[in-house]
Amino acid sequence: MGRRRIVIALGGNALLQRNQPLDAGPQLHNIGRAVDALAPLALFHDLVLTHGNGPQVGLLALESSADSALTSPYPLDALGAETQGLIGYWLAQALGNALPGTDVGALVTQTVVSLDDPAFSAPTKFIGAVYTEARARELAAIGGWTIAADGTGWRRVVASPRPREIVELGLIEQLVAAGAVVVCAGGGGIPVARSPEGALVGIEAVIDKDLTSALLAEKLSAEALILLTDVAAVSTDITDPLAPAITRATPAELRGNQFAAGSMGPKVDAVCSFVERTGGMAAIGALADVRSILAGTAGTIVTPSGVFP
Repeated sequence: MGRRRIVIALGGNALLQRNQPLDAGPQLHNIGRAVDALAPLALFHDLVLTHGNGPQVGLLALESSADSALTSPYPLDALGAETQGLIGYWLAQALGNALPGTDVGALVTQTVVSLDDPAFSAPTKFIGAVYTEARARELAAIGGWTIAADGTGWRRVVASPRPREIVELGLIEQLVAAGAVVVCAGGGGIPVARSPEGALVGIEAVIDKDLTSALLAEKLSAEALILLTDVAAVSTDITDPLAPAITRATPAELRGNQFAAGSMGPKVDAVCSFVERTGGMAAIGALADVRSILAGTAGTIVTPSGVFP
């Protein structure tokens, strides 16, 4: 189908599968798996990779709040920058090793949000480890967290305002145009807002990476947006393993279903928004199926007509 510009968002399972320890070893192993699946695509397409950071930023927040040497914990925007550096380094190194002769770069990326976003009064973004309800409530009482059920466990939730602008967009475009594989906008980007004078200031939030990926794909004029997660396709009922999978849909058809705000909901919103605004192709599926997704034989594929290829 010819060379295409593709934005691929790596979900949490690409770095840390559910119930795995937050050690470096398992994450490096999972990054190796991700690179094995993605590196061959870079030979035929222009790739821009984004990634999640929920478990990692949650771990750093927990460590920071427990550190008696600090007068106050590090803010979430700073922790987001730390995770972009760590995960970007891991991904760029692994991709560079797999693609000798190809330039690979990881870019610390800021994403502008609005201080008037209603998300600040209704936290939905999961970060950190999964706990039992009792332990989550104990930690919430100590740290002043907001918590919510995530599957069979409980996790901390924080504000997740919508992305409005990607500060480093022009630089990302230059790198892609020069033939580089770019890792950017990790964790949805470091959340920042503009002061009345136009200066950027960090914000206490975590932006949804899929919504930022959709905005990035639109602004880069990408032909495709692929969101890789831990399910093979979107189903009509994510809580029921026997529910039928949705393999093809228009944005209107996919929006006609109800999806959880903290998990599949933003993914559906992201792919639908990208298709509605650009007329391109977007998909949700499993990392191992990424090449089949691009061939149209796996995942949930969303197009203006509901037909692909």
